[in-house]
Formats: sequence, structure tokens, C-alpha cells
Amino acid sequence: MTKYFNTLLWNAASFLVIAVALVLTGDIHFYIGDDDLRLSGIMFIIFFLSLAIGVRGYPTFKGFSYTIMILAAVTTSMYYPQYFISVNGYRLDNLFTPLLQIIMFGMGTEMSLKDFIGVVKMPKGVIVGTLNHFTIMPLLGFTLANVFDFPPEIAAGVILIGCSPCGMASNVISYLAKANLALSITLTTVSTFLAPILMPLLMKLLAGQFVEVEVTKMMWDITKIVILPVVAGLVFNHFFRGKAHWLDKAMPIVSMAGIAFIILIITANGRNNLLDIGLLLIVSSLIHNTAGYLLGYWSARLFKMKEQDCRTIAIEVGMQNGGLASGIAKEMGKAATVGLAPAIFGPLMNVTGSILASWWHRKPIEDKEAVVTA
Repeated sequence: MTKYFNTLLWNAASFLVIAVALVLTGDIHFYIGDDDLRLSGIMFIIFFLSLAIGVRGYPTFKGFSYTIMILAAVTTSMYYPQYFISVNGYRLDNLFTPLLQIIMFGMGTEMSLKDFIGVVKMPKGVIVGTLNHFTIMPLLGFTLANVFDFPPEIAAGVILIGCSPCGMASNVISYLAKANLALSITLTTVSTFLAPILMPLLMKLLAGQFVEVEVTKMMWDITKIVILPVVAGLVFNHFFRGKAHWLDKAMPIVSMAGIAFIILIITANGRNNLLDIGLLLIVSSLIHNTAGYLLGYWSARLFKMKEQDCRTIAIEVGMQNGGLASGIAKEMGKAATVGLAPAIFGPLMNVTGSILASWWHRKPIEDKEAVVTA
């Protein structure tokens, strides 16, 4: 089996060399109808797909497989955007909201009322974590948007991802980092249910100078995209827990495919903007994400919290719900501009989160507290 994965990695390297050589020599063009399809694009896509499968044979790198798949999707839409904007006149970004609702329903099926008990059991951690999340990341987004002097709608997207609640990926990263998983799940739950109120108000305050923000409309958009599906998932889990094993297996796959599809469509719609400012957006997103980890951790330290809780809060502050931010950008009618920062932030945070989790996993918890699990 190891030989199979090694072969895939060698093949990936070969396709990368061919792709780079094609780019440097002017590429090979072929046409389907009026569409100019460059061969280098196909080579890059095969490279990423081979790499994504190949790394699954190595435990250290297995966690990066999905992110590499996302890079394959982004490459596809950057090279061939015409196929991912509309089909027979139907705009594919109209699928964002129902897709996100399915994903959020799946998130709800993983929750239970005991997730809210953490508010009572760990009040200090919940208060500090929630306060940090909805102050540090929005203010970082506002600062970066101004420092990089992005165009108004791009700047609003940077702030939007900063104002978003915690993402479900943070729970997995917290588990791998030997953080307080129970606190992580509670913070994700609390921030999600606070999002319909705090997200629009923060956007109005910080991004109102860049784009028009309709507070009440955004409140309803977040409610229909997140709250209603999550509540439906909670109810489903309460009555059918343990009776729908197929759903437990299917939802993670549906969620990953849904997020990949959303990023694919946003990239296709915003291709020209990405060609102009894509590198700056990547740098901005990387600073936003890593500064969130850093400030989240040390602010928790300032409140004299345990090492395990500090790790949790760092992860919960630095990782955002990029899917929701993308959905809100679509509801604003600005997926090609406001939606770009969330589309970049999501894959980046998965990479940095995996690296951080790997480092913390090997680092002893100095305060010797037992690991808390859900």
C-alpha cells in the first residue's frame, strides 16, 4: 500500500514539472467550441489530485488531503471559470444557501443540549472565549482591511470573516491539540447562536464605511442559513439519535463537498479580482488567522486560565465559519468580491490549524490538568 502512495507522489511531482514547463514555454492551447483550454491547467489539477491522495498514506500529512483537494478545486475554477458560473442560464451561486443549510443541519445533528451545559460548568472559559472571539477577530479584520487598503467590497469581506462565529473545524483541531474539547464545542455552539445578533451589528459598525449593511436583513439571512437548520438538526438528533447511522457517515462527506463547491464557485466568479489582489489577500488572511491564535492564547493567559483552556480559546478565536461568511456574501449579492476573503481564509486556517495542533499535540500541558473531553 505504501508503494501505491509513493507512486502517486512521484506522479504528482512529474505532473508539477510538466505544468511549470508548459507555463514557462507559453503553454499548449486547445479548444472546445470557443473555450480556450490550456494544458497547464489540466496538469496542475492532476498534480493536486495525485498529491491529495498520495499524502493520505502518511499519518503526518494525511490531515492536509482535504485542503489540497480544495487547491485542486481553486485551480480548476481559476483556469476554467466559464464552467462554474452558470449552467443553461442558472447561476450556480444560487445553490449556496441550500448547501449551507444542509451543512448546518449536519452540524446540528452533532450537537445536543449538553453542549449548552458548558456555559454553567465553565462560565469563565465561555465568557472569555466568546468575548475574545467577537472582539479580536473583527478588530483584526478592520485593521488589516485598512492597512492593506483593499477596494471597499474586498475590505468588507476581510471584516466579514472576522465577524463570523467559530467553525466546526475548530472542534477537531482542539481535540488533536489536546485542548479542552468540551469548552471548544460549547464556544462553537454559543458563538453560532449569538451570530444573528453580533455579526450584523459588528459588520454595520466596522464595515459600514465600505459597503451598505442592512442589519435586519443580515439577521434574518444568518437565522435562515444557520439557526433554523441547526435547531432542526438538534431536534433530529434528540429523537433519532443512534437510529440514522447512514446520516452520521454521510454528513461529513456532504459538508466537505459542499464547502469545496462553494469555494469553487466563488473563485470562478471572483477570478479577475483574485488575479489583481489574490496574493495580498492570502497574506492578509494568514496574518488574520495566525494573529487570532496568538492574541487568543495570550489574552486567555492574561485571565490566568489553564494551559488547556488557553489552547482552546486560541483555536476558537483564530478559526472562523468561512462557509457562513461566504453565504452572507452571496445574500449581499457580492460573492465575487465580499466572498473572496472567506474563500481564502477557510483553506488557510485548516493548514495552520493542523500545524498548530500537531505542535501542541507533542507539547506537554504544563499545568498538569487532566484533558477534558466531551
